[in-house]
Amino acid sequence: MKPKHWTLFILLGVIWGSSFLWIKIAVQEIGPVTLVAFRVLFGAITGVLAVLFSRAQWPRRLSDWLNLSLLGIASMAIPFFLISWGEKTIDSAVASVLNATVPLFTIIIAHLFLHDDKMTLPRVIGLLIGFGGVLALLSEDLSARAHSSALGQLAVVVAAVFYAASSVHARRTTQHLPGMVRSAAPFLSASALMWIAAPVVEKPLHIPTLPITWAALLWLGILGAGVAQIMWYTLIHEIGPTRSTFVTYTLPLGGVILGVVFLGEQLSWQLALGAALILASVVVVNRER
Repeated sequence: MKPKHWTLFILLGVIWGSSFLWIKIAVQEIGPVTLVAFRVLFGAITGVLAVLFSRAQWPRRLSDWLNLSLLGIASMAIPFFLISWGEKTIDSAVASVLNATVPLFTIIIAHLFLHDDKMTLPRVIGLLIGFGGVLALLSEDLSARAHSSALGQLAVVVAAVFYAASSVHARRTTQHLPGMVRSAAPFLSASALMWIAAPVVEKPLHIPTLPITWAALLWLGILGAGVAQIMWYTLIHEIGPTRSTFVTYTLPLGGVILGVVFLGEQLSWQLALGAALILASVVVVNRER
């Protein structure tokens, strides 16, 4: 990868690494559908402003709008809801581990549907090493939270499948569109769907009142959705879905490192081993010729 790609990769890891914590905070006051509705609304506002600022041209073909609308539902509305709903009954550490299955699903789907992102031995080895690192990193949290809801865990795994499939679909169908447009347009369908669903599913609709909840929603919407989506689609189209989804391996790593640096948490052997395996997996895949 080029320096630009490494920069985007690291920034995505930092932004998305804290998302599970902010989701956990927000669902203490509001329901998961309302949370996602606000998140994609703020993401849509951010994305549209980016398109206007860059003066990019919106698509004119109906087929492009259909693909972008499908991506909004499959890559945002559904997985955002599933993860938010799952975190009502499982811990953020467990959610981040299950979310790290995205590359495992992606390598299979990309192999079947993309001609330039095939499954190779180094990639498989790198994926397994990285997932082993995630498990080692959070082994203590997982053993202490074995009581987590099976349905909550399943919801996050299904969200991972949607992330994997939609990243491959985006690579196949939006390559010809301006970067800002393919990042912003899916938010429009996701926002429309969630704001129709929120008053119906969560009656009465509860507007958050706590400042910490609004901080969580603004972070998740502006940075975790709007800005992150621009970086994400850039990586998908320039280095491929399989390597892009490796960023999910860095999410729990970033969270644990932040805890050590800023909260004075103990540096354990699990952290050292997990970090080494995750970094090794990224090197193995990106050194592949």
